[in-house]
Amino acid sequence: MYTEAHVPELGEFLKVCRAQLTPRTVGLPESGAAPRRVPGLRREEVAHLVGISARAYARMEQGRTPVPRTVLATLARVLHLDDAQRAHLFELSAKGMCEPRRRPARKVHQQLRRILDELSTTPALVLGRHLDILAWNPLAAALLTDFDKLPANRRNYARLMFTDPAFRELCLDWRTNARICVTHLRLEAARYPGDPKLAALVGALSVADADFRQWWAGRQMNGLWMGTKRLRHPIVGDLTLDWDTLTCTADPTQKLVIATADPGAPSHDGLLFLASWTADSDRPAQDAAA
Repeated sequence: MYTEAHVPELGEFLKVCRAQLTPRTVGLPESGAAPRRVPGLRREEVAHLVGISARAYARMEQGRTPVPRTVLATLARVLHLDDAQRAHLFELSAKGMCEPRRRPARKVHQQLRRILDELSTTPALVLGRHLDILAWNPLAAALLTDFDKLPANRRNYARLMFTDPAFRELCLDWRTNARICVTHLRLEAARYPGDPKLAALVGALSVADADFRQWWAGRQMNGLWMGTKRLRHPIVGDLTLDWDTLTCTADPTQKLVIATADPGAPSHDGLLFLASWTADSDRPAQDAAA
């Protein structure tokens, strides 16, 4: 059966997408009829462009009917979706056809743990579903925040990004990185509809931050897997770091996030200084379960 908890999300995504377009954007003539009550394309206009009846499209927006992949592909083109948005649309449609499954919490995979233990001059942490911070090495704690001092329910990257003033001040490209968090959570919502923990996190962040509320309701999807972060660290000053994400083959829900800088660059020297500064404590990589 179609998962009822999934229906509003699919419908809202389609509504937001068509609200961002105008008849001129999609090649339709501007109508001289009465003014539009709501911005964007009407359902009938989208249905006409896709080549289906208005009733069929309405049922699609309501999540009351399965959608063939050919229709989804046409719909993505009509709505001018980019690659990430297109993937999100297919995720929403596909996952709506099955009941959500509860997945047990997992410990950090031993291979990721070994990598963390070996990385002494590279900040690294392991993220799980919902961007929970599962483990980190000492340099990541020195660079970002002392995760060990945080309550377990606050060890979440998105929660820190949107609710911790010090974390926001640290990130010079805060808006870019915060939007990436929103994209990740939206994709998680598509993969695991009805997830109560994710719903609680989204609800809390929506109450706590106006930007999160606006971006969660929007259609923009930022890239996830690599990029550049600019940080203003209280000890080593400004850093420009390249970050990358490696997915654990044995457990794809766990991802190793690492940050590096070009050897010889000021940011690389800053990391080396921070690594030597933290080496005195001689702390091993930490696990959120510890």
